Amino acid sequence: MNGQGVNGSHSNGRYAQITGWGSYVPEKILTNEALAHVVDTTDEWITSRTGIKQRHVAGNERETTAVLAARAGREALLVAGLPPSRLDLIMGATATPEYMFPSTASLVQDALGARAAGAFDLSAGCSGFLYGLNMGMAAVRSGMADHILVIGAETLSRIVDWSDRNTCVLFGDGAGAVVVSVCTDRCGVLATELGSDGSGGQLLILPAGGSHQPASLESVSSGGHFVKMNGREVFRFATTVLPKATEAVVRKAGWQLADVALVIPHQANTRIIESAAKRLNLPMDKFFINLERYGNTSAASIPIALTEAVAEGKVRPGDKLVLVGFGAGLTWAAAAVEWGVPPARTTRTFLDRLLAQLGFFFAGIRSWILRSERHAYNWAMGPVGKDDWRGHLRQRLDVWRSKVRRRFTRRD
Repeated sequence: MNGQGVNGSHSNGRYAQITGWGSYVPEKILTNEALAHVVDTTDEWITSRTGIKQRHVAGNERETTAVLAARAGREALLVAGLPPSRLDLIMGATATPEYMFPSTASLVQDALGARAAGAFDLSAGCSGFLYGLNMGMAAVRSGMADHILVIGAETLSRIVDWSDRNTCVLFGDGAGAVVVSVCTDRCGVLATELGSDGSGGQLLILPAGGSHQPASLESVSSGGHFVKMNGREVFRFATTVLPKATEAVVRKAGWQLADVALVIPHQANTRIIESAAKRLNLPMDKFFINLERYGNTSAASIPIALTEAVAEGKVRPGDKLVLVGFGAGLTWAAAAVEWGVPPARTTRTFLDRLLAQLGFFFAGIRSWILRSERHAYNWAMGPVGKDDWRGHLRQRLDVWRSKVRRRFTRRD
């Protein structure tokens, strides 16, 4: 599947600009040296093969995918100066959702107090964030939405086999998010490239837990709920598709490779990035790399890297960026982004942060009130459809409550 390029229809003058960005990672850091006490490995073995020195991992049961995602989303909204009530849609890209359902994005919508936003998750492995960015671009350009929050969030430490040194050394936890907003200037996400090769699905897979192999005593005891990866084949796939996707999206945007100021690749392996740079004939200083501190955070890796690149002053207004990744599926994706945010938008005052935090605090209170009201109402009125005075009263009250709820959740 190919995303829209810069030469696509823009008769309505709408472009999709990244106006906010943010990330969050757990406080707990697991170094290579610490891992060497858990599994048969060494710092030298991990670093030489991957470039990873440490990773952040969820340190307690309260650090879940939804919690990490909500915190990254808050930061992105703060940078954008956008109240959650103005969001039209929240998309969560994750391979480690809070639940099979409801979606993690719906939980984030509630936590942020985004009363008027729709929400859903998407699954495209490590490419998931860029798939979400493509969908956000399309929705904004078409006029379906004005403001969208795209989040990549993972708690991969919960699905790795800590006795398998070939996988457990690779992954970390974290979340990154961007706000995609409508603008009339020619900037933002100008082109995307998406692809998939499902014949390679078995090369990177979580075998159990779905309809193919439902959870059972056997699936748990056999390790079916841990990530399984054919590292050699995934490496071969990645070194081929990363430069191809980069070239394709640059061509769609109407650029030359020499025009690109910075490439922000999926942070999986330094050797993969070095191979892509060589094939593209680009210097390594045009590639942003931070995986030595975070490891592979899957769908979260590119938005975390983008947030750090901006913070370090490596992204400036007018810069042409390529975000590119690959992942389970097998999938790949790339986005050509012309950075259009003026520097003044990247800083917020203490008062801005205080007001935003108060807003999130009241969002939590609102969520508690809604849950409590629903519980009390169901207890008082009894089951739906009961043929007595309470049942008839409930039918009328349900209609009234739906009207009130629609008004309560309407955007200001």
